[in-house]
Amino acid sequence: MSLLAKYQAAFESGDVAALNSIIHDEFTFTPHVGDAVMKKGDILAFAGTDAVKTEKHRILFENDDVGVEHAIAHFSNGSTSEAVLSFHQFKDGMIFSTETGATPLSDDYKLVGDSN
Repeated sequence: MSLLAKYQAAFESGDVAALNSIIHDEFTFTPHVGDAVMKKGDILAFAGTDAVKTEKHRILFENDDVGVEHAIAHFSNGSTSEAVLSFHQFKDGMIFSTETGATPLSDDYKLVGDSN
């Protein structure tokens, strides 16, 4: 199983022990909103909660150095769901940093050319 697949499974299930083993101690998470940079402890605290749930998770690319993934994220605070692209850097076989970019998805969003 790839590092990103392990991360996703552990995050969604709230397996803090598994996350702790795959997230580097010097981990930083730079989200696409706000000016905050989160650390490993912040991610461990979010794991398994309803703060954010993802679906249609896809790993677009992964090697020993970096990984790129895409998912639809839903938030418990009622904010608009987003299509999220994440870029991960790896170090020592663990996730060292994550940065995201996102597009809000409105309920009436349609793909160009889609007649439905």
